[in-house]
Amino acid sequence: MIKAPSYEELKSLLLESDHLKSNEDAGAIVCHLLREPNTCPPKLKKPNYKGLISVIQGYLAEFEGRLCSGDGQIALDFGDRPSNFQPPETPAFKFIDLFAGIGGFRLAFQQAGGECVFTSEWDRFAKQTYERNFGEVPYGDITQISEKEIPMHDVLCAGFPCQPFSLAGVSKKNSLGKKHGFDDETQGTLFFDIKRIIKHCRPKAFMLENVKNLLSHDKGKTFEVIRKTLVDELGYVIRWKIVNGANWVPQNRQRIFIVGYDPDQVTIEIDDIIIPTDPPANYKYPELSKIISKNVEGHTLGPGTWDTLIRHKANHAKKGNGFGYGIHTFPIGQGEVTRTISARYHKDGAEILVEQNGDRPRRLTVKEAMQLQGYDPKKFVFPVSNTQAYRQIGNSVAVPAVQATAMQIAEILNTRSI
Repeated sequence: MIKAPSYEELKSLLLESDHLKSNEDAGAIVCHLLREPNTCPPKLKKPNYKGLISVIQGYLAEFEGRLCSGDGQIALDFGDRPSNFQPPETPAFKFIDLFAGIGGFRLAFQQAGGECVFTSEWDRFAKQTYERNFGEVPYGDITQISEKEIPMHDVLCAGFPCQPFSLAGVSKKNSLGKKHGFDDETQGTLFFDIKRIIKHCRPKAFMLENVKNLLSHDKGKTFEVIRKTLVDELGYVIRWKIVNGANWVPQNRQRIFIVGYDPDQVTIEIDDIIIPTDPPANYKYPELSKIISKNVEGHTLGPGTWDTLIRHKANHAKKGNGFGYGIHTFPIGQGEVTRTISARYHKDGAEILVEQNGDRPRRLTVKEAMQLQGYDPKKFVFPVSNTQAYRQIGNSVAVPAVQATAMQIAEILNTRSI
């Protein structure tokens, strides 16, 4: 009896093919191809796509039932596809994961019944973590991917970076009689890439996430550009709220969630859009006292780092403010939450330290830190250094908080789609 090829065997074969030479997104292309073999993946030319299909056909020809006859479409069935988080067998909707990081949005929307059909993330270490947990390599720089190549989807998800929107040049353009508009106001920011994808693909819904200060940035002008773009130009019905992840996980993390629907595809009014700010009554809150261990080795701050933090806190105290390190002491009280963990946590751990009797305080372990964002340490794996893991955790989202809104989006798509 001939053994059928494994997912990894076929993936390795395709990656060695001449059809993918010097393609920086080769890994993402192969993962996409093995999931949807009858659709040309983004960033792959049609001749090379046909060549890869020929490679698959030749390799599978000896395996009975693996190559469909009749319409000529390839049917792949991998029971060994490497993934700690499998998508639902019968997905209720399709979504894309932009600025994906390590997959917080993906976890949330898969739990809400969705299937991820495209992912983009530029950081190579985050891509390693994403692949290890979801069995797929994300595409790279979204600015280099045409919106025409993005698979069609029902929901666009994006925890997009917020660079300042350049509005200073508008008055100058007016004085010179030059045209300007939304493209000029968003061009050069990553929000522009969200805009062009929404404009072309017209998803039924989207969910965007950012820091709460997006609302007040540049005296509200930045957010007004975003609002006008989504509502006045793209025609979506939107709502936004500041949501604190501390209601789901023991970490103070205030973020703005922006949710929108296409009224041509979904029967919707602004008041119909629900963005939960609290979990349901039956939600089991993960207490900080159950997350932080009392005895941990190898995470104690060095004497120089600790002395610097003490000095900085003293200087701030002289100025009359409370800035400085934050430290948790035992016993940890019920309902106690940490400060917001950031991407710089690996440097000195200043925002969240843990006391140690007779010694300097320590940083959180990666296992502790990931739970502050709602990741399950029994399933989610970091195949990278602790430094990279801390960065990735700090850049991620409070998964249960996102999932609460994802569930509401799934419900509306199910009941209000036209």
